[in-house]
Amino acid sequence: MIRTAATENGIVRGLPADDPRVTVFRGIPFAAPPTGDNRWRAPQPAENWEGERKCYEFGPISMQDQPGVGDDLYSREWHVDPDIPISEDSLYLNVWTGAKNTDEKLPILVWIYGGAFQWGYTSEMEFNGERLARHGVIVVSIAYRLGVFGFLAHPELTAQDAQHPANFGLLDVQAGLSWVYRNIEAFGGDRNSITLAGQSAGGAAVTFTLANPANTQMIRRASVFSGLIRNPFMHDGIIEPGGLETAERNGEEFLKFIGCANIDEARQMDAIVIRDKYAEYAKNHPRFVPCLDGKYVKADPFGLLISGDIADVPFFAGYTNDEFLWDLPRRADMSDEQKSLIKADVIEKSGTEYFNVVQNSVRTAADAHKTNGLKEPLYVYRFAPSVPGYDNPGAFHSCDLWFFFETIQKCWRPFDGLHYALARRMCDYWTNFIRTGDPNGTGYDGEVLPKWDPSGKGSYDEYEMVFSEK
Repeated sequence: MIRTAATENGIVRGLPADDPRVTVFRGIPFAAPPTGDNRWRAPQPAENWEGERKCYEFGPISMQDQPGVGDDLYSREWHVDPDIPISEDSLYLNVWTGAKNTDEKLPILVWIYGGAFQWGYTSEMEFNGERLARHGVIVVSIAYRLGVFGFLAHPELTAQDAQHPANFGLLDVQAGLSWVYRNIEAFGGDRNSITLAGQSAGGAAVTFTLANPANTQMIRRASVFSGLIRNPFMHDGIIEPGGLETAERNGEEFLKFIGCANIDEARQMDAIVIRDKYAEYAKNHPRFVPCLDGKYVKADPFGLLISGDIADVPFFAGYTNDEFLWDLPRRADMSDEQKSLIKADVIEKSGTEYFNVVQNSVRTAADAHKTNGLKEPLYVYRFAPSVPGYDNPGAFHSCDLWFFFETIQKCWRPFDGLHYALARRMCDYWTNFIRTGDPNGTGYDGEVLPKWDPSGKGSYDEYEMVFSEK
């Protein structure tokens, strides 16, 4: 087994996973700590080290609100540890590999966590890569800066580095992906077989990365879980990037709010103080999220996907059955153009009609794929099982992650054998896609999986793969 690997910065040592046929390397630095003068700056190269670096523990999570202090759905589900270390020094990645030697050329999954670009971390228990590694996939999860630390914009920042004026969190993703491309062969991987994947904001980060031509040679395939999100009746900066000038004005307002005259002063302020001030600021001001900076992000990536002006790679995308339900305006008040934008199933509750925003967005992309010139296939799934628990949450946003990573044994919910079988099947389809760009083939048990056609062949019901335990 590969227990040590020679990276460009030095030798790292990992530990056997629960399955000793897999080695896990936790907390490998892929960039310098974004602290001090590196705060609100594009990621800088990691420093070299002498001897072996013991990569046994996850790095601290990026600066964000303290997890595990409430009783909301996500605090119950996986943000359960209020004592998890938090630091600005957070640009670390993790590797799970089942390779026995460096020349195996295994396919790579590079994973980007979600959380509205405000929350999330690689050490969330659902992201354990061991089961995927047992399928012959090397899993890499990458951290990135969040909230005001990852997406502050300000005229002074633009003046200091016009090539990297904002979107530092997205630049972290690019830096991590580039590190994988340069170093993954030391872990038994094939750098020419990388699938970039993420969920929610992490899925959006995948599309931002695909939309930049500088990244396309590193990405062979893409998976976006509940990360194609557009609402034809509401525009929001978190899901639809605004302009740099607007983001800069928000940044100027934030510096006034925290009592700093300039960026240099703000760089001297304690990170916890900034975090807590930002939480207060966000109650009445827009949050800091990706923007159209004219350099790294030149256009809305969802729009580029619809028009076909994005990297043409095999695409795996979908949604959960009960996420982001939005009330539909009365149809009598809608124009014909607005009506044509509704591609989701319409649900009526207590006299009000609703639609699933993510389902609508994924189907919009699937419809566009038929005519926009992209030639690589798009595979669409719908996650629609029963989800047990006293809270009766339905198939809520993010719950499919337990299944695709086949980590449901870590969940508190009383899943039964049918759910476990579904998780195995979903993991089978995804790992097939990571290997070949096609989810079809055999599963872990050697049995042929039910056929899954790409979009464009028939109606939604004919090509959407419905994942249910029934």
